[in-house]
Amino acid sequence: MISMSKKILTGAAVLLVIAQTNICFANESDATVHPELRAYQAPEVGMERFVIALPEKSRAEEGNYKVEIIPGKLMETDGVNYNFVNYQLETRVVQGWGYTYYQISGAGEQGSTLIGVDPNAPKKTEFVAGQSLLVNYNSRLPLVVYGPTGSVVRYKIWQTSVTAQQIPRG
Repeated sequence: MISMSKKILTGAAVLLVIAQTNICFANESDATVHPELRAYQAPEVGMERFVIALPEKSRAEEGNYKVEIIPGKLMETDGVNYNFVNYQLETRVVQGWGYTYYQISGAGEQGSTLIGVDPNAPKKTEFVAGQSLLVNYNSRLPLVVYGPTGSVVRYKIWQTSVTAQQIPRG
């Protein structure tokens, strides 16, 4: 029974986190980093633009990768309770180009579990995540996210095994 469960775990398409990074090109002079960035508008007042330049992969390789985009904020927490922020990502299209970008929506209000904590315990500044979004890997275009000033965007690159394994019946 143990070897069967090992086969299922190792044979299934197990996703591995291979990178987690937070990249923000803050000014227009950095737009030269990715040639397709010129298609994306500058952020509106009260907004920031976050740009993820993915490592180059062949089209055949890209099918084995996904990118999880995680909107959030750096917030003071008690370090004990699970915290979240009500951010979601909306998919939008650059008019005239057809490129996809993502807009953070939601008021950014914080919620948490209600575990009792020593009131004298020190507070911690932590990344508090909103609802993440899993998108296809495309190294030919930048991943662009617009969010309210003060928001933070992180991402994870997920990789699956090259071949899919059949799960036994039973």
